[in-house]
Amino acid sequence: MDYFLLIASVAFIILGYIGAFAPGISGPPMAWIGLLIIAYIDSIHIPTWVLITTGVIAGISFILEITIPAYGTKVFNGSKYGVRGSYLGMIAGLLLPIPFGFIIGPFVGAYLGEVLYGAKDHLGALKAATGTFLGFIVAILMNFAFVSLIAIIWGYYIFYGIINA
Repeated sequence: MDYFLLIASVAFIILGYIGAFAPGISGPPMAWIGLLIIAYIDSIHIPTWVLITTGVIAGISFILEITIPAYGTKVFNGSKYGVRGSYLGMIAGLLLPIPFGFIIGPFVGAYLGEVLYGAKDHLGALKAATGTFLGFIVAILMNFAFVSLIAIIWGYYIFYGIINA
């Protein structure tokens, strides 16, 4: 049973890293589930405060992942169409076989969203797309950092559990 839990927790940590970059899957909550799973392995003892603290971090990260791109759009005078376009561009960038599609896609998507539905001129759309893109990149980096933090904690308790088993 312990091996099954270990494999499941590794899968959730990997899913957390994928979710740090892919839209629709929030990475830190997935990584936190991986941490929670190893807490049920008999030889691994994770203090409750660690699980609660990392769970709160994962929850805050989930909220920030949604609000940061919108805030970037608002700061740069964009509309909700820029945010929606950046998410659609991210999905397209991940699916289309173009180099750095996950970076180029959100910017192009935000720009097209602003040009087609939001801003009246191209310069305003470019400015709003830049804000959305910057917010999106900040959210990705934040998610990656939070998933890495949870993965480091996960690795520490795996190693600690093996040494003391």
